[in-house]
Amino acid sequence: MTANTQNKPATADAMQALMAELFPICRSITGDGVRRSLSLLADVIPLQIHEVPSGTAVFDWTVPNEWNVNEAWVKDPTGQKIIDFGEHNLHLMSYSEPLRETMPLDALKPHLYSLPEQPDLIPYRTSYYARDWGFCLPHKQLELLPDGDYDVFIDSTLEPGGLSYGEYLIPGEIEKEVLVFSHVCHPSLANDNLSGLVVNSFLAQRLADADNYYTYRFVFAPGAIGSITWLAMNEDMLHRVHCGLVSVLLGGDNRFTYKKSRAGNAEIDTVVPFVLEENQQPHDVIDFEPYGYDERQFGSPGIALNVGRLTRAPNNEFPEYHSSADNLAFVSKESLAESLAALWRISQVLDANRTYNNLNPKCEPQLGRRGLYGSVGGEHIKSQEHAMLWLLNQSDGQNSILDIAKTSGLPFDTLAEAAGRLVDAELLATADNV
Repeated sequence: MTANTQNKPATADAMQALMAELFPICRSITGDGVRRSLSLLADVIPLQIHEVPSGTAVFDWTVPNEWNVNEAWVKDPTGQKIIDFGEHNLHLMSYSEPLRETMPLDALKPHLYSLPEQPDLIPYRTSYYARDWGFCLPHKQLELLPDGDYDVFIDSTLEPGGLSYGEYLIPGEIEKEVLVFSHVCHPSLANDNLSGLVVNSFLAQRLADADNYYTYRFVFAPGAIGSITWLAMNEDMLHRVHCGLVSVLLGGDNRFTYKKSRAGNAEIDTVVPFVLEENQQPHDVIDFEPYGYDERQFGSPGIALNVGRLTRAPNNEFPEYHSSADNLAFVSKESLAESLAALWRISQVLDANRTYNNLNPKCEPQLGRRGLYGSVGGEHIKSQEHAMLWLLNQSDGQNSILDIAKTSGLPFDTLAEAAGRLVDAELLATADNV
């Protein structure tokens, strides 16, 4: 790969600025908020935006009607507006159906959602597939509501439209693909999901300027129904996906968590922990389970793609999760930059982690007459010679460079550089096992 790998402050500033622009937009699994968000991402990378009509069958699911909202509020018995979607879009439960009605507090309360254990926060709630409506508010406000009649107004639409998703393909040396996925369906939640959208967009921008071995495919789609729809629309090309990552929740200062693919022993399951260890970043590695984000769709038995998940904290395991506390202040430029650097390094290692066959496997080949073994040299020369001997010994079509790095204790980059010299000398050839 040939690209600038330095995380410049300007990049971190640009990521933070894009998050600020995206934050106020009301996103859901469909609607104009998703389109506006994808359009802003398209200012960073040449995103191709797809529309799948409502009613389209996608495996066992159906693309739902499109939801959009203009205005929503609740007025107390004095006529004062006490809950207003215009002030914070978490106040309205996503996919709330249209309503205009006056009702007593006892009738309104079943449609009000709060967090008793976090009384100052607004929760995030949805009702995608059951016709309903609701408002979210701080629990301390809920407890103070007086008896009386309340005016409730929701100016929303639920009608045939489409599901939108964005896609960006970066061709590489080979057709085999690395899939990078992030969901684009949460309103005004900075870590979940804006950090993933922003970091993955800037990763794609950087990879577009590199000479990549793999082809990289970035998909930005609504959670669950979006990945299901993308898989259904692209089933004929899934055989090209070598591995992938769902990379989300990348903006907090929490430790990294890598969730393995369903297979548990795919290349991505080796590369990601290696990079986190190499960078000496605190992290956890957890096994696959069919709960969480879209890795469960990619890891369903009829799809079975080698897709893991990288986050800075698992879903539902940080106090700000799915609440108004997941705001722009919760996400730092430093964490965004660190996440981008980790993903860039993961792509570098994936791209360089070839498996080779020794073309001259009977005893050691004579490296000196090929200019690969010097009688005098510095430390770098000696490390290269050491690396070449390890590569020649272990390159039987089964061991990757990363495997050899772990066995030998030599740095991955030293081995990758030495492998290139041995390929040029026609002593190694890439094994056809990708």
